[in-house]
Amino acid sequence: MTEKSIPTITGTLTGDFAADSPILAQAGAIIRAGGLVAFPTETVYGLGGNGLDSTASKKIYAAKGRPSDNPLILHIEDDSMLYMLAEDVTDTAELLIRDFWPGPLTLVVKASSVVPKTVTGGLDTVAIRMPSHPAAAALIRAAGVPIAAPSANLSGKPSPTSASHVKEDLNGRIDMILDGGDVPIGLESTIVDVTGDVPVLLRPGYITVHDIKEVVGECLIDPAVLHKPEDGFVPKAPGMKYRHYAPKAELTIFKGGAANVAAAINEAVKKAEEEDRKARILCAGANVHFYPEHLARPMGNDEAGEMIAHELYRALRECDEQSVDVIFSESFDDNPLSEAIMNRLMKAAGYRVTEV
Repeated sequence: MTEKSIPTITGTLTGDFAADSPILAQAGAIIRAGGLVAFPTETVYGLGGNGLDSTASKKIYAAKGRPSDNPLILHIEDDSMLYMLAEDVTDTAELLIRDFWPGPLTLVVKASSVVPKTVTGGLDTVAIRMPSHPAAAALIRAAGVPIAAPSANLSGKPSPTSASHVKEDLNGRIDMILDGGDVPIGLESTIVDVTGDVPVLLRPGYITVHDIKEVVGECLIDPAVLHKPEDGFVPKAPGMKYRHYAPKAELTIFKGGAANVAAAINEAVKKAEEEDRKARILCAGANVHFYPEHLARPMGNDEAGEMIAHELYRALRECDEQSVDVIFSESFDDNPLSEAIMNRLMKAAGYRVTEV
């Protein structure tokens, strides 16, 4: 698809997400007519199309350059949409819905006959979530249909956490961008398969395995979450099958004690500079003093990991904007969100890790 094939209209929302907003009415009409609208959620910006329209799904894949066997997530606004899309909603699903919807949790359930195979990637299951962001909820109400929406970026690039990121990737490829400002979380939703007797985590996110176990007692982790793709484990979740979240620069993660990691990163920076390669360092705020000030990009110090999660994709995109050649990152694996953060960071690095 060329950039001139679909004109872009940018709509800006600054807090008024009422369903009768003229901008939302226009956006809903675009969705119903088979067009594409990018919109904010609490996780990242989504690229939305009519979830019941096969042609709209194909447009999403084309705009992103996304493989068509990579399932899409259907976003809903109320329970009636869930029961229309799902053939079966298990007791486990009901418990998780009670505690985490609306919110950053996607459930994989058996798909009903109304769900197009273009949405499910040819599977007999479908991924569904109910976003909590007021703009997302209002857009779904205005459209009157479930909205299929992966992240609103070119396939493989870091996910967008602001409307400017969407415009950078998709300007001219879609019909409208709803600008709701920066998203609150910054990482994609947790995905859990609830089709079996025991729920299975398919993609880590803001809702952690610990959170899920507190509600349902048990939760397995799909082996593909913990292994490289070349290990032979095939991901079952939307957005996990192919290389994702990657900046243009070569990214390497360094693991070990803080002092050892800093020494190794500084040595890597020195070598990069000798090779006339522009470097950038991603680090915890408390470790900035270890590095050259002009190269360090602090990711936050909060023990919960929320600031690191919020800043990750923004930092990777900043490196692209600065034409960085190599990125050296500390490992952020000592907080409750480390599983989600490191899952994205490892994929962005192509699993390039140096132990020190």
